[in-house]
Amino acid sequence: MRFGERVRQLRKERSLTQQKLAERLSVSLSYVSKVENERLNAGDYPSEAFVRKLAEALDADVDELLILTDRVPEAIRRRVIERPEAFRIVAELSDSRLDALLMQLHNARAN
Repeated sequence: MRFGERVRQLRKERSLTQQKLAERLSVSLSYVSKVENERLNAGDYPSEAFVRKLAEALDADVDELLILTDRVPEAIRRRVIERPEAFRIVAELSDSRLDALLMQLHNARAN
C-alpha cells in the first residue's frame, strides 16, 4: 500500500472529510487531496514533522506512515544499524514463521 492510499483509508475509517482533515492539520484541502492521490512534487512531499502530525490527527501508527514515505523511524533505524543480522533473519521469515515469532515475543514481553 502506498502512503496516500493509507492516508485516505485512515481518513475514511475515522469518517473525516478531506476538508475536516485539512482543518485539523492547518493545510489546504488541495494539499490533502494531493497527498491522498500521490500528486505531490518532490519539494512538497510531507516532512517527518507533518507525517507525525498527520498520524496524530488520524490516530494512526506514526512508524507505519513514516515507513510508507520511505523514512525509517529513528528508533528502528538505530536498532537495524546495531543488529543488522537480526533484521536480515526476520526479513527472510515466511509470514507464518514471523507470526509465530511475534506471538512468542508478545508472550515473553507480557511475562
